[in-house]
Amino acid sequence: MLVDSHCHLDFDDFENDIDEIMKNAKDSGVTTMLNAGNNIDDLENQLKISEKYPFVFSATGVKPNNASDYKDLKVEDLTSRTNNKNIVAIGECGLDYYYNNSPKEDQIKVFKVQIKAAQETNLPLIVHTRDADEDTIKILGDAYKEKPFTGVIHCFSSSKKLAEFALSIGFYISVSGMITFNKAQELRDIIKDIPMEKLLIETDSPFLAPVPMRGKRNQPAYVTHTAEKLAEIKNMSFDDLAYITSDNFYDLFTRASNKNRGK
Repeated sequence: MLVDSHCHLDFDDFENDIDEIMKNAKDSGVTTMLNAGNNIDDLENQLKISEKYPFVFSATGVKPNNASDYKDLKVEDLTSRTNNKNIVAIGECGLDYYYNNSPKEDQIKVFKVQIKAAQETNLPLIVHTRDADEDTIKILGDAYKEKPFTGVIHCFSSSKKLAEFALSIGFYISVSGMITFNKAQELRDIIKDIPMEKLLIETDSPFLAPVPMRGKRNQPAYVTHTAEKLAEIKNMSFDDLAYITSDNFYDLFTRASNKNRGK
């Protein structure tokens, strides 16, 4: 029993074989998936997948690389889309100063709007941050002081400082296939010190396939490799790791039903 806490099943990469992808996931013991938002105009396609596969939940949001297309985003643009029972989170959203596909000011503005949406709906926030630790800490910290909210730093690849800050406000840390990469020892060292009760696992598929699938199109079934590596890092059994990270998922994403658990 595993949960892929972050993937992008509505991307064109899965357009022609989504049924096979779902079968692969089930055959690998993946019982639940969260299809994260890329931009709010894709939500209809996300929800079609959730309707067809009841074990796939959705989030609505705007990734930082798309921020310049949504610089007039309003809080109600998001909150009005959260009535569907399959939407369990706001995001992904945040800051990406590595690719910088949108101006920083647009990224920051759109990020703040999505934080407010999470605060208004009491839905968890899925945060993407790359090469933007200081701004991420400041923006999240300032907003949290105004009104606490829950969330996760997805696909964690940042500093120990950011990890410690995230934990200090009750956020979760989600681990991707990057922990399997040969040059990721510093990341593994940070993850080793994060309490198990605050860890999730994800694929971020179709990106970042873990070793030994690196170079291939990632898919939810491959979360097993990340789970195996995390269990090794934490010096615990695979089954215990799978149970705890799945439990953490349902604790954070409280709208998600765990009725498929263990099936």
